[in-house]
Amino acid sequence: MSESFAAVAPSPSEARIEVVETCTRMAVHADRREWTLLRGLFAEKVLLDYTSLNGGDPIQLTPQEIVDAWSATLGGFDATQHLIANHLVRIDGVHAVCTASFQATHRLATPHGAPLWTLGGDYRWELARTGGRWLINSVVMTATWGDGNKDLPAQAAG
Repeated sequence: MSESFAAVAPSPSEARIEVVETCTRMAVHADRREWTLLRGLFAEKVLLDYTSLNGGDPIQLTPQEIVDAWSATLGGFDATQHLIANHLVRIDGVHAVCTASFQATHRLATPHGAPLWTLGGDYRWELARTGGRWLINSVVMTATWGDGNKDLPAQAAG
C-alpha cells in the first residue's frame, strides 16, 4: 500500500471518538495543569465564549494566550475537576461540532466562606481536522447553574 497510515481518513466511528477525546482532554489537561498538552489541542486562533459566566464579548485568542489565562486562574485553585458527559458529535468532512454537559468543581481553602464553587452547564466545541488530528477552533461554555462560593475565582486569580 503506497498510502501512509496518517493519510487514511478515519472511519466515522473513529472520527467521533477522536473528537470526543479531544474535547475531554481540554478539561483533563486543565485540571492536571498540563499546560503544554492543553495548548496542543487548539488551532492557531480560537474563539472563546464564556459570556454566560463573565459577560462581555467572545474573544479570539492564540493557544498560548488561552494557556496563560487559564493557568493564571485555574492554577490559583488548590484543585479543579471538570467532568464532561453526554457528548453529541456531528461531523461534516473536516469540520466537527461536539456538545456536552459539564460540571466543574473548584476548590480553594479559605479562612472565610465555603471552599468549593461548582458550576454546571453545556460546552459546544467546533473543531477542524488538521494534520491528521482534530483541533479546537471554538469553545462556547454556557453556564446554567452554580452552587457554593462564587467569590473563589477572584480569590484564586488574586
